[in-house]
Amino acid sequence: MDSAAADGPHSGPGPAANPLGHGPVLLLTGARLADGRVVDVRVSGDRIQAVGTVGSLGPLPALPGAPTVTTGARIDLKGYLLLPAPAEAHAHYDCAFSAALPAPPPDTPADLTRRITEAALTSLGYGATAQRTHVRIGDVHGLRQLEAVLTARQALRGLAELQAVAMPRLLTGRAGTDGRAQLREALKLGATAAGGCPELDPDPAGYVQLLLEAAREADCPVDLHTTAANATQLARLTGALAPLRPRVTLGPCGALARGGATVLATSGVRVVWLPQNGGCTGLEGRPAGLRPGLVRELTAARVPLAAGSGALRDPSNPVGRADPLEAAYLLAASGELDPDAAYDAVANQARAALGLPPVRVDAGFPAELLAVRGDSLAGALAGGHSRLVVHSGRVVSRTSAVREFADTVALALPRQSGGTDC
Repeated sequence: MDSAAADGPHSGPGPAANPLGHGPVLLLTGARLADGRVVDVRVSGDRIQAVGTVGSLGPLPALPGAPTVTTGARIDLKGYLLLPAPAEAHAHYDCAFSAALPAPPPDTPADLTRRITEAALTSLGYGATAQRTHVRIGDVHGLRQLEAVLTARQALRGLAELQAVAMPRLLTGRAGTDGRAQLREALKLGATAAGGCPELDPDPAGYVQLLLEAAREADCPVDLHTTAANATQLARLTGALAPLRPRVTLGPCGALARGGATVLATSGVRVVWLPQNGGCTGLEGRPAGLRPGLVRELTAARVPLAAGSGALRDPSNPVGRADPLEAAYLLAASGELDPDAAYDAVANQARAALGLPPVRVDAGFPAELLAVRGDSLAGALAGGHSRLVVHSGRVVSRTSAVREFADTVALALPRQSGGTDC
């Protein structure tokens, strides 16, 4: 059950009591960090201004001749873990919530924009302050989906950073004429990166060369889909992408061939893994499932590895979730990564895949933060539902979860106990 008042972090009195409307200074008190320290954190503008022991931080010091800045909110985070905010490194918001709709969904532009915006806000509520969605262009789609994503991006400005990857299906030959034109137009309109799946084109190598030309012309990164099922083809793909590294991301690589990890390690590309089921709508056919030990192979080879959701209730995964902590939980619960590395895969590794600077809960770093109910990272991954999300120094989302039990004669059950969460 969700409640806005029962189990959320508590803010100070007066007009700033609602943290969603705080001023330029934000003081987060009593927060536990992943290393076990309990601290106060002062945020000024879009940066962390100071981190100190509990009770050591007051209002922001005044500049000479200027009054002390006190406008803002004080939020008590006792019982919460404060972490760098996660990022969504691989989504398909143009398909979100479409699993129960006719194929193709009968979307008007307004309906499509609404679904994309709802998907982005769902991910933001879970903590992802930066998000990247792959968007189909060309063929029957034209630029309709991309235009809806760009409209949603504008509406979400100040709440979350939304990136778009333009995905033409075909680029080579006469059949790819439309895709080539649409790709260049998409990048001019504001798509963040060039993408797609070379394996769906009759000439995968030609597809990559044409994509690279468009990316270099637009000075943008490349984010491609591949199953990585054939090590020889993967070597050709990564070799062709060499001129643009390190601005190259591949995913989901769910069928990575034996020896593929070595190919990826020597190529200098980043990989985004999708631990929910290893697949997404960017690839044709049903997901083949996840090969045990694959992530351990990638990490042993020191391949830069991020994790994303891949699907939010779309045909590739009708029960797909947009929760980065779910992806981290799956990586940790499978034994592929320890909790720290699993969370890093959805946080700073995901930010790196999006071309964003790292975040630490330390002075000078971007104020992109997630406060989640729990006494440790393992506890938060196991079931932290109450969350407070900070983007660009501003509280942008707050979720409060409450556990209640019916009265019993035998035992008086607590309404909520310690750091547990429903």
